[in-house]
Amino acid sequence: MDNSTIKDLSDEQIVARIVGGEQQLYENLMRKYNSRMYRISMSIINDNAEAEDIMQIAYINAYRQLANYRQQSSFGTWLTRILINESLLHKKRKTKKDKALMETTFIDEHHETPLNGLMNKELKSILEQAVASLPEKYRLVFMMREVQGMSTNETMEVLALGESNVKIRLTRAKEMLRAELSKAWKPEQIYEFNLVRCDVIVNYVMNKINQGLF
Repeated sequence: MDNSTIKDLSDEQIVARIVGGEQQLYENLMRKYNSRMYRISMSIINDNAEAEDIMQIAYINAYRQLANYRQQSSFGTWLTRILINESLLHKKRKTKKDKALMETTFIDEHHETPLNGLMNKELKSILEQAVASLPEKYRLVFMMREVQGMSTNETMEVLALGESNVKIRLTRAKEMLRAELSKAWKPEQIYEFNLVRCDVIVNYVMNKINQGLF
């Protein structure tokens, strides 16, 4: 099957072919959702390396469960839920670990997430810091709706929220960001996920799948 034909298939059709034995097609789904997965995980974890690790785990977990995917929601929604659950579980474990460490020693670390290729790095840094400062429940909705362009309905489904809650949280997130920013901002530049990083995630997961190491 050539690429033009693959692009004409729905996610659900690709899933069916993967389950039927064409496991190499999983790469197409990963490349389609890598940017969304990275941005949403970063909105919870705010650590570049850890977000990528979580993506790999989420993709492998999703692959293992493909045969049980019943299409009660879109594949993108189903996959995003798996990512969020893994991100929240990781955050919970990390919080417990950090608490234990703080009981015995003082740790003063500053984790930065360097992102390259933008002309105005200073503005980009300000934008990311402003988004990172949002409380998690507002940051997640903002990332899904404004940065990733997910619909209200899909955001409602992924987060198990009512429409009014989604809209209220998005409005509140924007209000808090306006208080931090005085310049125009470009949401598509936040937590950029370039081709090289995309290749790393895809190659890692596909190698695991091909070797049966999951």
